[in-house]
Amino acid sequence: MTAVAVVFDCDGVLVDSEPHSIVSWLDVLSGVGHPAGASDVEACAGLGFAPTYGSLSEIAPLPPPDEVFPILLAALRRSFSRGLRRFPDTVAVLNACIAAGFPVAVASSSPRARLELTLEMAGIAGLIGVSVAGDEVVRGKPAPDVYLAAARHLGVEPSKCLAVEDTPAGIIAAVAAGMDVVAVHREGSDRSLLEAAGARVVSRLTVEDVLGTRD
Repeated sequence: MTAVAVVFDCDGVLVDSEPHSIVSWLDVLSGVGHPAGASDVEACAGLGFAPTYGSLSEIAPLPPPDEVFPILLAALRRSFSRGLRRFPDTVAVLNACIAAGFPVAVASSSPRARLELTLEMAGIAGLIGVSVAGDEVVRGKPAPDVYLAAARHLGVEPSKCLAVEDTPAGIIAAVAAGMDVVAVHREGSDRSLLEAAGARVVSRLTVEDVLGTRD
């Protein structure tokens, strides 16, 4: 496959936001006396706000989502302000793609407000010209909608895009969209699950993993 564009996931790929997400969700849950714990939140990694809210609501009732989301966003801002780490490998590849004139996009499960907060506080918002958020498509990951939308905005056939992911749900979404996928194996994740979902798995993303797919 000769890729002509790269579509990056955000959380877990460009930024190490998952620990912040867990802490922030637990902050919200404790504030309403909800019994879910860290493992319950971790089980929703890569799914976005609505599926996470739905999963946690099955454990015990939560206030309406339009009440929970602003509280979660405020908790995330507080947590991010204490230090949101960018992953050096993928950010370096993102910059290399841009320098080479290679079209790039971000396809995230996060709602638009959460995605913009993350990119802003990570200091990479100015690098991203095209992004699609989870609340801008009908179905979130593992459905392919967000990746299909990213390819459409880039003006590139999905089959000509390379996706960079870190979760099984995201990999399944990108594969369903017709994209080849490179998955970055981050500490704490199960490499075998990433491989089973259909990705080529690397421990550290390099320019060759992306730009090397071109003729």
